[in-house]
Amino acid sequence: MIRRIAAFVLAAVILVPVGAHAIDIRRVVSDKGIVAWFVPDKSVPVVALSFAFRDAGAATDPAGKEGIAEMVTGLLDEGAGDLPSQDYQRAVEEIAAQISFDAGRDHFFGRLRTLSAERDRAFELMRVAINAPRFDAKPVERVRGQILAGLQQQAESPRRISGDAWRNIVFAGHPYARPTEGTAESVSGITVADLRAFVSERFSRDRLIVGVVGDISEAELRTRLDELFGALPAAGKRFAISEIAPKGAGITKVIEKQIPQSLIVLGHAGIKRSSPDWYAATLVTRVFGGGGLSSRLYEEVREKRGLAYSVYAYLNPMAHSAVVAGGTATQNARAGESLDIIRAEWRKLAEKGISAKELAEAKDYTNGSFPLRLGSSRRIANTLVGVQLSGLDIGYLSRRAEIMNAVTLEVANRVARELFDADKLTVVVVGKPQGIAATP
Repeated sequence: MIRRIAAFVLAAVILVPVGAHAIDIRRVVSDKGIVAWFVPDKSVPVVALSFAFRDAGAATDPAGKEGIAEMVTGLLDEGAGDLPSQDYQRAVEEIAAQISFDAGRDHFFGRLRTLSAERDRAFELMRVAINAPRFDAKPVERVRGQILAGLQQQAESPRRISGDAWRNIVFAGHPYARPTEGTAESVSGITVADLRAFVSERFSRDRLIVGVVGDISEAELRTRLDELFGALPAAGKRFAISEIAPKGAGITKVIEKQIPQSLIVLGHAGIKRSSPDWYAATLVTRVFGGGGLSSRLYEEVREKRGLAYSVYAYLNPMAHSAVVAGGTATQNARAGESLDIIRAEWRKLAEKGISAKELAEAKDYTNGSFPLRLGSSRRIANTLVGVQLSGLDIGYLSRRAEIMNAVTLEVANRVARELFDADKLTVVVVGKPQGIAATP
């Protein structure tokens, strides 16, 4: 009963928002030089910690061993230190803590949420997961089996097929082309030694970025940072991942599959997060296809013609490349019509730009919705990590709205002209599309 009450309290308090305009971000440095951005919040008895090891994601998986990063995320909390899998899981459950890991293409992430009264045990459980994962045989084979089952299930997924095919064209010969989950062959060949090597080579203090929010003092946080991360190597292995300009401009690939709808994925070279034009590009893309029910693509494809339930476009900046991409799913008989309209809108955006009204609405939406991303301790901690990964300064969050509002219509339309190019789109279609011809 006590555990159930604790779990209920934790689930409730993590949803209490910290006011977006009242965030007090402090830079805390431990005795061993570990840096964390910290937001104190004693209004609820919770501590949320997020961290990342940058340049330690799936793109660093060795060739032929794709899927290691993903496999590690599923195993760090499957036994660590003196605790085998079931004992570790039980220990986390008993204090109603939440410990999780995930890997993107570029970075490896970890997260902890705990009631402040249970933080001694929670931090210790996170510490051993990072520093002393067990990788015992039974959990390794169980997690491997889960991944293989997932890969088998996804093998016929149009979304998976189209995404893999698009990346194979756009990022041909680069680690970004590889599936983060690996393949049945690569996952089957991953050994415990491979898993241990992944952790020892990538979990290092020089890669570490930390964000902490909650009911803990700065002095205690300094100590906790050293407890969690102080024993990690000062520096990890360097991985030579090259910059890549997206390839495949103008290519249309059709993968025939007997399904009632055609899934369309398309895009071309995008814009890096570090670009001074990033904010203008964000607003322009919001107008074009990132605004859900109010975007141009939604209006033209769904509202006016009923061609699809969902249609979208988004910016995807990565550490070593960037794309602007989009997609939709539509009836096979109307696939060509849908693609023609998306291309036409892509071209129209570059040629005619957006209006002052559209820009103002995009600013209002972007600035108004952003605080929702800061509606809990967990979300704020994640945002603190994301801001650091983007190379932004500690005052960015307080200035973000001002930066967005400073984007002029002239700059927005210049960026639209330079960024969007319908002739350079790489298109992949999965289904039995009518009216779409593959390029030779």
